[in-house]
Amino acid sequence: MPKVSDDHLAARRGQILDGARSCFAEYGYEGATVRRLEEATGLSRGAIFHHFRDKDALFLALAQEDTARMAEVAANQGLVQVMRDMLARPEDFNWLGTRLEIARRLRNDPEFRAHWEQRSEELTNATVARLERRKSEGALRDDVPTKVLLGYLDLVLDGLVARIASGHAGDNLSEVLDLVEASVRRKN
Repeated sequence: MPKVSDDHLAARRGQILDGARSCFAEYGYEGATVRRLEEATGLSRGAIFHHFRDKDALFLALAQEDTARMAEVAANQGLVQVMRDMLARPEDFNWLGTRLEIARRLRNDPEFRAHWEQRSEELTNATVARLERRKSEGALRDDVPTKVLLGYLDLVLDGLVARIASGHAGDNLSEVLDLVEASVRRKN
């Protein structure tokens, strides 16, 4: 039996994640059935589940991939830049429209919650580190604790995700993000 190269495996994994992203965006978590995942990826269930244990593992891998990308941007440019990227390329983030289903699972499924929190931690840590660094540079407000700033930005991020998921990514949201950014900056 011929050995499959690591490059081929990585490409196949990327193909599955790309197809799953569009499938979850179109049908939601529950509606992304195995048959629909097969259609979206162009692969058989055997090929999909060779790379991912089950649908949860696939969904969480997608979350991890996107979280790692967002964490890198957050660490270097801030969480507001992550939100600007979402506005610029909503099609890359529309799978997050499953957030209501995620919220239900986070509330009712302890195992899923543990896995989700593990993946979310990277973005949170990158954001906190950037906020702390910018505070020490005198660029951010020092009258508000970092945890409160993080909560504020997370709340705005959740709202933006909801807007994108509902198809309302326009509506002057770039100007809203300018306001959010100005609200956390230190006043001279």
